[in-house]
Amino acid sequence: MDSQSTQTIKLPILQPENGNAPIVTKAVDGKEIVIPPTSVEEKAQRRTELKARSSLLMALPNEHQLKFNSYKDAKTLMQAIKNRFGVIKQTYERLQKLISQLEMHGEVIPQEDINQKFLRSLSQEWTMHTIVWRNKLEIETLTLDDLFNNLKAYESEVKGTSSSTTNSHNVAFLSLSSTNKAVNTC
Repeated sequence: MDSQSTQTIKLPILQPENGNAPIVTKAVDGKEIVIPPTSVEEKAQRRTELKARSSLLMALPNEHQLKFNSYKDAKTLMQAIKNRFGVIKQTYERLQKLISQLEMHGEVIPQEDINQKFLRSLSQEWTMHTIVWRNKLEIETLTLDDLFNNLKAYESEVKGTSSSTTNSHNVAFLSLSSTNKAVNTC
């Protein structure tokens, strides 16, 4: 063997952001290999990173484990979790901010319009609940905070049933028909 083939190539490790140490890989013949940390600091960073990522994965319900397992560092994993599960809260906070800004400029928006805008802005997984709430009489007087809190109670259900919509549509129909009111679901 010549001396060039036995040399080890050291790649620089980027400084971690928010405690996240990147996993350094090198493509060899189209395959990625993990280059082990060499210094004590690198080992401590990697250990911290693995603990953070593992803790985040363990906090997820079992049915979501495989969806998030592909994220290799805690920072991107946390962002993906926030994107997936924090949608209703983010929508609520953005709408609250817009309403406050409009009120500072003297604009007054009817409560029913605010509530309808909030319901329309939710993702497709919320369809069953938005149909129910759009047709309730109290939508005109309910505050945005109350509407948000009512919907928040269904968040775990929405997260768990996003793939099975048939049963949820039946529940929506039953909920709506039990009010004995005419319902426009178009």
